Amino acid sequence: MKQLEDLDYADDIVLLSHKHQMQKKTSLLNTNSLRTGLRIHKGKTKIQNILLKNSEPVLLDNDPLQTTNAFNYLGSIINETGDTDNDVTARIGKARTAFQNLNNIWRSNLIRRKTKIKIFNSNVKAVLLYGSETWQVTKHTMKTLQTFINRSSGTF
Repeated sequence: MKQLEDLDYADDIVLLSHKHQMQKKTSLLNTNSLRTGLRIHKGKTKIQNILLKNSEPVLLDNDPLQTTNAFNYLGSIINETGDTDNDVTARIGKARTAFQNLNNIWRSNLIRRKTKIKIFNSNVKAVLLYGSETWQVTKHTMKTLQTFINRSSGTF
């Protein structure tokens, strides 16, 4: 049976490891990166342990890498508990900014309500729901999202 070992996207890599193989994978990635002229940025490289207590630090060039409880991957916040509350809150903040940037449209009497709804759906809801396919859908999450949508769309 094959296991998923890593997630790659553009200049981001997430190494996945069961048990205590992370040091070996990190060293191998560093060696292969250096062969191709790439360097791993120690300040941007983080380790997240899930359900692992008292683990040995993972080293990169004999320096321990920082451990974190959460990290951002492709616009989504990944945390050790797997909940999505922080991600939903961050998305609402980004959607609120997108909404505020369109204030001239919302206040305009020259633009029909039907057109404003289309603009809202394509420019605000799209920002709000980006990455939502990976969220745990709970009643609380649905209520939070619906509250934001109702409050925002109620202004035009």
